[in-house]
Amino acid sequence: MRILRRRSPEQQGRHTPNLWPVWLVAPVSLILVALLAYGLYHGVDAFLTAENPGKKPVSGQDNIKVTVTALTLVGAVLAGLYAYRKQLLDEGSSHRADAMQLAERYTKAAEQLGHEQAAVRLAGVYAMARLADDWQEQRQVCVNVLCAYLRMPYETDTGSEGYMKGEREVRLTIIRTIRDHLQDPTSATSWCGRDLDFTGAVLDGGDFENAKFTGGLVTFTRAKFTGGLVTFTHADFTGGTVDFNGADFTGGTVDFSRARFTGGTVDFSRARFTGGTVDFSVTDFSGGIVAFNQARFSGGTVDFRDAKFFSGMVLFHFAALDGGRVTFDGAQLSGSTVSFFGAILSDGMVALENVLISDGALRLDNVLISDGTVSFIGAALSGGTVTFADTTLSGGTLDFENTTLADGTLTFDGATLPGSGTTVDANNILIHAACAIEWGPLPTIPVNQP
Repeated sequence: MRILRRRSPEQQGRHTPNLWPVWLVAPVSLILVALLAYGLYHGVDAFLTAENPGKKPVSGQDNIKVTVTALTLVGAVLAGLYAYRKQLLDEGSSHRADAMQLAERYTKAAEQLGHEQAAVRLAGVYAMARLADDWQEQRQVCVNVLCAYLRMPYETDTGSEGYMKGEREVRLTIIRTIRDHLQDPTSATSWCGRDLDFTGAVLDGGDFENAKFTGGLVTFTRAKFTGGLVTFTHADFTGGTVDFNGADFTGGTVDFSRARFTGGTVDFSRARFTGGTVDFSVTDFSGGIVAFNQARFSGGTVDFRDAKFFSGMVLFHFAALDGGRVTFDGAQLSGSTVSFFGAILSDGMVALENVLISDGALRLDNVLISDGTVSFIGAALSGGTVTFADTTLSGGTLDFENTTLADGTLTFDGATLPGSGTTVDANNILIHAACAIEWGPLPTIPVNQP
C-alpha cells in the first residue's frame, strides 16, 4: 500500500525559509571547517615565516594559536549572523501573528455591520473604526467599508416594507465617527486626506462640524438629500475636493455656515435643487472654488447671506434657474469672482441685496433673463466690476432700488432687449460721478451725486 505523504499548506505572507537536512549540513560543515583550518594553518605559517626572515623558524604552536584565534573570530561572525537570522524569523512570526489578528478583527467587524440587529451593527461601526486606527496599512480599506455601508439602499419611510428600525442611528453614527477622525490632521489616527466615497447615498442627516478637509476626494456624487440636517459648519476646506456633482436636493438643509474656504473645490455641478436649503451664510472665502455649473434650480434656496469673499470663485456657469432663490444678502465682495456666465433665469430670484462690492467681479455675462428677478436692493458698488455683457433681457425684473454706485464699473455692454417686457426699478438709486457706467440698451440714469 502506498502511503501518500501529506504536503504542508503553504504559508501566506512572510514565512520561514526552507532548510537543508541536518544529516547533510553537518558533514559538509565539518569538511568546510577542516579545509578552512588547514588553509589558515599553512597560510599563517607562510605569513609568519615571511615576517621573520633569517630568524628562528616559527613554531607549530604559534601557528596553531593564530589559527585558533582566526577560527574563533570566524565563529563569532557566524554566531552573529545566526542570531540576526533568528531575530528576523522571530519578527516574521510576530508580523504574521499581528496580521492574522488584524484580519480576524476585520472579518468580525464586517460581519457585525451586516447583522440584522441595529445594536450589533453599531458595535461593528466602532470596531471597524478602532481597527482603522490600529491598522495604518489598511486604514483606507476600513474607511471604505464604512462609506460603502452608507451607499447601501436605505429606506427613510417608516411605513415602507424595506424600512429597518434603528438604521438611521447606525448611519448617523458612521458619519459622526468619520467627523471625529477629521478634527486634527496631525493626529496619528487622523483620516484627513483620505478618500471618502458617499456616491449615491441617501442622506437624511449627518454631522461634519469642524471637520478639516485638507486633501483627498470626498464625493457625494448623485447623493440624495431628502431631509434632515447635513452640517459642515465651521469646517475648513484647505485642499482636495468635496464633490456634490449630480446630487439631488429635495428637502432638508446642507449647512456650510461659518465654514472657511482657503483652497480646494466644492463642486455642485449638475446638481438638482427642488427643495431644501444649501447654506453658506457667514462663510469666509479666501481661496478655492465653489461651483454650481449647469446646476438646475426649480425650488429651494442657496444662501450666501453675510458671506465674505476675499479671493477664490463662486461659479454658476450655464445654471438654469426656473424657480428657487440664490441669495447674497449682506455679502462682502472684496477680492473674488462671482459669475453667472451663460445662466438661464426663467423664474425665481438672484438676490444681491445689501451686497458691498469693493473689489473683484460680479459677472452676469451672456445670461438669458426671461422672467424672475435680479435684485440689487440696497447694494453698494465702491470698486470692482459688475457686468451684464451680452446678456439678453426679454422679461423679468432688474431692481436697483436704493442702490449706491459710488465707484468701480457697471456695464450692460452688448446686452439686448428683444421684445422688451423687462422691468428696471431704479427708485432712489444714487450714482456718483466716479462710477463708470455703460447702460447699453437700458435707459440712461444720470449722475445724481458729485
